[in-house]
Amino acid sequence: METSIYKVYVDKLFNPVSHGVVETLNGSTNPLTYRHKTMLRDEFSVSGKWDSITINGTLVAADVVALDSPLPLKTRDSIGKASGDIPKKGMEMKLNEQQMQDIDTLIAIGGQDAQINQKLFADIPKVIGGIFEENEAEFLQGYSTGIALVDANNVGTGIRVDYKYPTANKFGATVLFSDPTSNPLTQINLKILAKASLDGNKVIRIMLDPATFANIAKSNEAKDLYAMFVGNYGTTKPTPNLSRLNEAVSQEYGYTFDIVDRTVLFEKNGVKTAVKPWAAGALVGVTSEVVGTLTYAKLAEQNHPVAGVSYQLVDSKILVSKYRQNKPSLGEFTSSQARCVPIVSAPTYLLDSLTLQA
Repeated sequence: METSIYKVYVDKLFNPVSHGVVETLNGSTNPLTYRHKTMLRDEFSVSGKWDSITINGTLVAADVVALDSPLPLKTRDSIGKASGDIPKKGMEMKLNEQQMQDIDTLIAIGGQDAQINQKLFADIPKVIGGIFEENEAEFLQGYSTGIALVDANNVGTGIRVDYKYPTANKFGATVLFSDPTSNPLTQINLKILAKASLDGNKVIRIMLDPATFANIAKSNEAKDLYAMFVGNYGTTKPTPNLSRLNEAVSQEYGYTFDIVDRTVLFEKNGVKTAVKPWAAGALVGVTSEVVGTLTYAKLAEQNHPVAGVSYQLVDSKILVSKYRQNKPSLGEFTSSQARCVPIVSAPTYLLDSLTLQA
């Protein structure tokens, strides 16, 4: 690896461009949503390992005993733990010889700095955004199933992160939600809400995919609830949309529905594949605004930087590099790498509306 051909531009703008990309990705100006940024908190791991510890911290009433009597012994909270190594992820983009010659021409003819910078730094948003997209895919898949599995769409070694959701917190449907008579709201109450209440937790919202919400909204039970909420006692009861059903459900049950409609684009061997990481049919009872951590570790290259490479550490965990290399043809490279993994630790309740529970 050698120093970038355009070092004078890199020295001047690599830092502000890289950090500006992260601000845009984190902010509302970006059209893509990143739930892992709002529902997880960053946590640094010195050991390079992640762990998720869940404690069944239910309270039991104290015993009433006579004075000078011994106190009855109670059992301690049960503890569940999942752990593993924090995986590395990254991507690389290349300016080929033709693209480099185009930039050289722009510089030679006195092109505006804005034009030169646009071409030279165009790959920075892609390599940083790629890490954000991977984290989002892992979180949504893991949160909706209990297991984050990165394999089929991944180039390289796959990973499997099991959050060890308690079996008692996972349910199937009594009647499939596609049936208008399935009473999905009652099923949610008797399964997700009842178990959360038994554990001393409160469900603040139900996350689910668009198709599952559509099945709930068109059910007889949802139509009846909304009709009563608006005082419609006639025979024609319309299907409520999200905001309208949420008004009724919030007043009646104390939670709202939160639709997850997110696509992540993967590329493997030059072929792009669109994937929806949220599991179809999954309803997740959310008990906290922050449900876990995005656990990260230090990269080897942070401790052992390569001579000639320009680095920027953004978002505390993403190392962005710019350098020149002949492999085999001359190219100007921009790469990103990070060691991080989304971990769910808050009490979570999962209902699979596509699977019947005996």
